[in-house]
Amino acid sequence: MIEKKKKLCNNCNTEQFIWRNYEGNRYCKSCWYKSKETKKPLKQKRVNPKSKKMQAIDTAYSQLRKKFLQSKPMCEAALPGCSMQSTDVHHMKGRGVNHLVVKTWLSVCRSCHTYIEEHPEEAIELGFSQKRNDV
Repeated sequence: MIEKKKKLCNNCNTEQFIWRNYEGNRYCKSCWYKSKETKKPLKQKRVNPKSKKMQAIDTAYSQLRKKFLQSKPMCEAALPGCSMQSTDVHHMKGRGVNHLVVKTWLSVCRSCHTYIEEHPEEAIELGFSQKRNDV
C-alpha cells in the first residue's frame, strides 16, 4: 500500500496531507474549502417572469374580480365568525380551466374562505364548492 506524504500547504504554510492541487498551488482540506467559500459566491437564480399569455389572463382576472366584488359586497357564505364584507373570490370548481368563469365564483370574506378551503368535504355539502369534473 502506498503511503501519502505530508507536503507544505501553500495557503497555511504547514505540512499537511494535500487535498487539492489547483493552478499549481497545493491546498490542505480546510484551506481548500475556505478558499472556495471566499472566491466564488453563489449566484442567485432569477425568478422567471410571467409569460405574456399569463399576464393577459391575470389582467382579465383582476378586472373581472374587481367588478364581481363591487356587485356582491356581502359575504355569500355567512359561516360562523363571518365579517360579512366580501374581500375574496372563492373558485367553487378550482382555478384551472374555470379561472375566468364567473358562474363558478363565490364572493366571501377571508375567514369564510379559509374555512371553505380547510374543510373541502363540508364545503361541498353546504354548496360552497363543487367537484371539478361536475357540469
